[in-house]
Amino acid sequence: MKYKIVLTALLAGSFFMANAQNAKPEDTETWSPEPAVVTPGKTGADAPSDAIVLFDGTNQDQWVSAQDRSQPANWIVKNGIWTVNKKAGNIETKKLFSNYQLHIEWRIPADIAGSGQARGNSGVFLASLGSGDSGYELQVLDAYKNKTYVNGMAGSIYKQFIPLANPARPPGEWQSYDVIWTAPTFNTDGSLKTPARVTVIYNGVLVENNVELKGPTLYIGKPEYKAHGPAAIKLQAHGDDSKPISYRNIWVREL
Repeated sequence: MKYKIVLTALLAGSFFMANAQNAKPEDTETWSPEPAVVTPGKTGADAPSDAIVLFDGTNQDQWVSAQDRSQPANWIVKNGIWTVNKKAGNIETKKLFSNYQLHIEWRIPADIAGSGQARGNSGVFLASLGSGDSGYELQVLDAYKNKTYVNGMAGSIYKQFIPLANPARPPGEWQSYDVIWTAPTFNTDGSLKTPARVTVIYNGVLVENNVELKGPTLYIGKPEYKAHGPAAIKLQAHGDDSKPISYRNIWVREL
């Protein structure tokens, strides 16, 4: 019996060796479909040709009030910079998104005051689930020599994931986030099919590596998913007493 097993193994080995000898490079070459041609920006911060420019320094036409989507966004545009209007509240994109790549730049005022969460607080909600602060929040905050709870510092997925590093620049300097967002999916009965995932690069440094979110952001309590579809990207007008932060150069690529 053992001789039959050995003979079978030898024959199988010979068969695979013969196939390998007969193989050609073309056997593993794929020629179609060809990826779409995209012209990159001059730098990594510049919008590529297939991006939707959400803010180019001139107007806020791509945005509406998060409290009342029938009303326009009412933040302050001046000299190519977009500054939070805390009285106007949160704003969000007119367009709804599922999966995307996002680039956004933000700046803490050079003369910022306060400490902890009351120092340049804002947020990028990667999927807004309504007015107020409902949704999935990537925290914006002064993280340069400003101590706070680490799952609430800049680069964190608020109250869920601590950033892998703190590459914050000092107040007065521009910071950037580059984000890959994969929206959650749901079964027909509303149960979770696949969780949301996000990768965040903060000032060129990876701080969130394809983490699986536990649900939308909650200030108090444990997050849990509720079924939803495509959603707006929302920017937060936080109610702390520090001076408002500013944004510029915002673009998104649908994936």
